Amino acid sequence: MTPTLLTAADFHTLSPCALADVLSQEHVMDFGLRPLWAPMPRVAGPAYPVQCAPGDNLMLHAAIHRAPPGAVIVVEAGDTTFAVAGGNVCAVAQRRGIAGFVVDGVIRDLAEMRAIGFPVFARGLSPIPGRKAGPGLLNAPVRCGGIPVNPGDMIVADEEGIVAVPGERLSEVWAAARKKADRDAATPLDVWEAEHRARIEQLLQAAGEPVAP
Repeated sequence: MTPTLLTAADFHTLSPCALADVLSQEHVMDFGLRPLWAPMPRVAGPAYPVQCAPGDNLMLHAAIHRAPPGAVIVVEAGDTTFAVAGGNVCAVAQRRGIAGFVVDGVIRDLAEMRAIGFPVFARGLSPIPGRKAGPGLLNAPVRCGGIPVNPGDMIVADEEGIVAVPGERLSEVWAAARKKADRDAATPLDVWEAEHRARIEQLLQAAGEPVAP
């Protein structure tokens, strides 16, 4: 049964794999965005998307003061040369209850964010700080990890990947993913193996391969 009002806590119970099973590819970020320290806890929360100009980090620095507690700040950075955030920015974001950052770009001060346990997913690291001049976008549609992200989309991210569930489809996607995840968890490996082999043999026959002995 789908909860009457879905929250980030509900989505936290589902892995990106479970959600990707019921979402199309345009809602799954590319593999270049990854956890920057391990073991990275799963992050789930509504997206607060920002766009930074090349070489600039003003909008992310503004977002840590404007995004509501529980939000995941999603960043379309302008390049992968200049860091959009460092240790103090992460510490203030954590203090304000921000769930984590997903950055299509680079950050710095990895040791500091690892020490405080603040989740950051990004393309990598750079010690070079960006400037703060703008322009950019705050809490507006962006592209991150090759996919569109809108304010209020539900972000779920962990070591398996990052998904953005469209805000208008939360109930539908959660129910479908929950149903499949529960069914998979309740299926013994012997049953799964038998069903899997039968299905693969059927597909091989359809492709013209000989029947297995």
